Amino acid sequence: MLWALTATVSIAQDNAVVMASTTSTEQSGLFGHLLPEFKKATGIAVKVVALGTGQALDMGRRGDADVLFVHDQAAEEKLVADGFAVKRYRVMYNDFVLIGPAADPARVRGKDIVAALKKLGDANAGFISRGDKSGTHAAELRYWKAAGMEAPSFASYKACGCGMGPALNIAASSNVYVLADRGTWLSFKNRADLTVLVEGDTRLFNQYGVMVVNPTKHPQTRVVEAQKFVDWVLSPAGQAVIASYKIGGEQLFFPNAVK
Repeated sequence: MLWALTATVSIAQDNAVVMASTTSTEQSGLFGHLLPEFKKATGIAVKVVALGTGQALDMGRRGDADVLFVHDQAAEEKLVADGFAVKRYRVMYNDFVLIGPAADPARVRGKDIVAALKKLGDANAGFISRGDKSGTHAAELRYWKAAGMEAPSFASYKACGCGMGPALNIAASSNVYVLADRGTWLSFKNRADLTVLVEGDTRLFNQYGVMVVNPTKHPQTRVVEAQKFVDWVLSPAGQAVIASYKIGGEQLFFPNAVK
């Protein structure tokens, strides 16, 4: 009996990979929709560790994950250049939106994210930043820099060092502004008086990439199973599952894989 149990555990482990990914893909509900379909197609289970993109990439750098599903292109390309990931593949996109109180006291409503952030800084308006080196946080800092603020320091700017869901919860309870990915926002239930105020700026485009951790750096990487996940999620079948994920009839992510 003990031998049989050990063998079963070993088989289960052999048919599983660890994926380091972002809180936005996890908290939006995408993986709850996507991964059962992958397991059905391949028999391989995926254990998701949801972190900010910076932390997810660090897991790959340390060899603590087999595959990475993240959204900070510059950081992803550096990981590949440094030899810690085999190749970066484009997989899907959505966009960022600026969320804030429906009354919009800073009068930021519109399409221009840079102009909106300038108004927030000038008005010392309440703003919650993830502050966690995530892909969303990296994008936010790029927008602040474009608005002339390398490091936002106005009094009402606060960093939570937390994921997208908790950041939205803080914004809702405090009635302040926050930058979010649209997927997590659409799945977020505790909206209070918050609404989308800035959207549609081409700078708000949010690309996701997927990569296998390099086995030459980390021989323990389950590279065969990890590559099967990458191949499947880039395939017409995987891309169709991504496209089919909707909340309230609205599509959250848009497949755009190029192998």
